[in-house]
Amino acid sequence: MQIERFALFLWLKTNQNTIFATLLTSCQMTYEQTIAYLYEKLPVFHRIGKVAFKADLSNTIALCEHLDNPQQKFKAIHVAGTNGKGSTSHYLAAIFQSAGYKTGLYTSPHLKSFTERIRVNGQIIPENKVVDFVEDNQYFIETLAPSFFELSVGMAFDYFAKEAVDIAIIEVGLGGRLDSTNIITPILSVITNISFDHTDILGDTLPKIAYEKAGIIKQQVPVVISERNAETETVFMDKAKQENAPIYFASDEYKSNGSTLKENSIDLEIVRIGDKYPFEINSQLMGNYQSKNIIGVLKAVDLLVKSGYLIHLKNIEEGFAKVVDLTGLKGRWQTLSKSPKIICDTAHNVAGILQILENLKMSNYHQLWMILGFVSDKDISSILSLLPKEANYIFCQANIPRALQAIELLNKAIDFGLNGVIINEVNDAIDYAVSKCTEDDLIYVGGSTFVVAEINSL
Repeated sequence: MQIERFALFLWLKTNQNTIFATLLTSCQMTYEQTIAYLYEKLPVFHRIGKVAFKADLSNTIALCEHLDNPQQKFKAIHVAGTNGKGSTSHYLAAIFQSAGYKTGLYTSPHLKSFTERIRVNGQIIPENKVVDFVEDNQYFIETLAPSFFELSVGMAFDYFAKEAVDIAIIEVGLGGRLDSTNIITPILSVITNISFDHTDILGDTLPKIAYEKAGIIKQQVPVVISERNAETETVFMDKAKQENAPIYFASDEYKSNGSTLKENSIDLEIVRIGDKYPFEINSQLMGNYQSKNIIGVLKAVDLLVKSGYLIHLKNIEEGFAKVVDLTGLKGRWQTLSKSPKIICDTAHNVAGILQILENLKMSNYHQLWMILGFVSDKDISSILSLLPKEANYIFCQANIPRALQAIELLNKAIDFGLNGVIINEVNDAIDYAVSKCTEDDLIYVGGSTFVVAEINSL
């Protein structure tokens, strides 16, 4: 009997991987259970902050090796930056879609559903594909214990490879050098605006932050820098020289002469420096700040056309004019209601809020209502110092562990001469503002991506 027990022990030990995998797959999870499992098992940055960030690529490399390196099976464009990388990624995806290319798009974080992170031709990854991926790889996931973001990157690469996309636009999650997406070798890199954000991880000066973003510059791969900045340009040029990568500053070749804000779009007058006549771009993404993203995209398209991609003027125009329709992007100066006008935006740092304030100056309204919530691990003093004192404020908080308590936000705001009320839940705050305002007022909702994500009407 003792010998039989020992033999059974040896058999169980030898076959534990197979047994474990069989037990896991025998009880198929629903999509909701799968996402709940991932949240429970894996560190999630947007929920717990810095402790979920892993400052190396080893987990992503191991996961992709397990998946047979799907990132090597499709062509990609890599997009980094502090502000504008999401808009730039969606513009590029929309232009490629308009030109007839099967286009993958990976972005983060999501607003409503995890599936928003992974799209092909604007269509979100089917829920059953998420379930299948987790079930097929669950033992490895349990063993490796990657972060939520690392897993989502591996899933996106695997899906794009299986879907045989012609091109994938890959948005960096955080930084660049140590971001999980940085195991790809793209055909083109794009780096947008550099400003202060996540300074506890990326550094407390613009050159330090630029150094992290410059980490996506690869050997002999062209890179487009959307804006030339005296504090950061040397960082990018030095890295490009080190990698023997052709570097282009889009703001040296294109500039914006101004914009006209319309009800559902914005017209921007763009001129190629050296040309006599400007041309007009109509963007479905609104906000004068889009001019900075657009010139970066235009320069990127110039290089892509030279490399052999068949992208015509009509594709560029349609990509800008129908970017939301083609890609499903939400939360960028998005109008939720016209009477009263309710606008939401995911801008969450100084540079982004400055652009929001510029948009507000271009808008017509009687009184301004601002519904705001922030995360607790970010210094918001610089943001609060910029906000208009004459606005009516409602302070709320997202339903995540990282959320700054609304009472703390109110106390901080009072120090800057901003007065208002506390209504914790954002939808209740919107209802309150609507009940108090007139049809000519404007209600702005933002401060945090996670506040915007909880808006029911989004």
